Order: sequence, then structure tokens, then C-alpha cells
Amino acid sequence: MIIRKAKPTDAQDLKLLYFEYLTQFPPTEEQDMALWANLLEQFEHNNNIHLLVIEEDNKVVSSVHMTIIENLTHNLRPYAVIENVVTHIDYRKKGYASALLDKASEIAREHRCYKLFLETGSNKESTLNFYKRNGFEIDKKHSCLKRLQ
Repeated sequence: MIIRKAKPTDAQDLKLLYFEYLTQFPPTEEQDMALWANLLEQFEHNNNIHLLVIEEDNKVVSSVHMTIIENLTHNLRPYAVIENVVTHIDYRKKGYASALLDKASEIAREHRCYKLFLETGSNKESTLNFYKRNGFEIDKKHSCLKRLQ
């Protein structure tokens, strides 16, 4: 198992992961994979964006996206947000997502983050229990969403 930051050459594998296993309503329009690759190149060189992947069998099979956000509170310590935790169905139950969450936590600590916040759209008990087993708690704060068109 190889854990690393995503590279531009991972665009197609990430598209499969996101559209097949992550989002309920994938876009119907054709994706410009050159734009995906360009954005992945930017992520690769941004110290505050960590699109972490696990490569197995020469393809990306699991991914976690974490962004570190600079902050004026908590003695100028940043915080981090995780979204888009996904693993290919053929590679689930092997600890890949847990390994990526551990790596994201390690990176957040290295950046002196005072908290690591995880967003999930799932209300499934199994998913929430997975996050609890990985050290996340369902807190009393509310995440309020405003969809922008």
C-alpha cells in the first residue's frame, strides 16, 4: 500500500472513485480531464491542500481530501477540514480509508492544527461508526449548508 499526494496522472482514477462511489448525483456532462489534471497539479504543490490517495495494483483505490485553513483564533493555529473520503468497492474493509485518515491527522498535527473537522453527507450508522472508530466524534456543532448555483 502506497500513501501519497495525488498527482495529475491520477485524474481518471479519481473521477471513477468520485462518480461511481462517492457522489449520489454525478454530473452528466463530459468532464475535461485536462482541467482535472491541472487542478491536481496545483494541489500537489500547495502545502495547505492534501488530496491523499492510496495506490494499489497501479491505480488509485482510496482517497481523502483535506484542506488546512489559516485562522486568527486559537493563537493563530489553523484547523483542517476533511471531505470526500472514498474507497473503491473492491478494496473496502482493508483499512485503506483508516490509513488515509491517520495520515491526514498526522499532517494536521505537523501543521499545528487545533482541530480536524470531517464533513460527511452520510447518515448511515455504519459510516458514522467508522468515523467514530477513527477518532472522530459526532459533535454538537451544526454544519449549515448553503448551495450556490
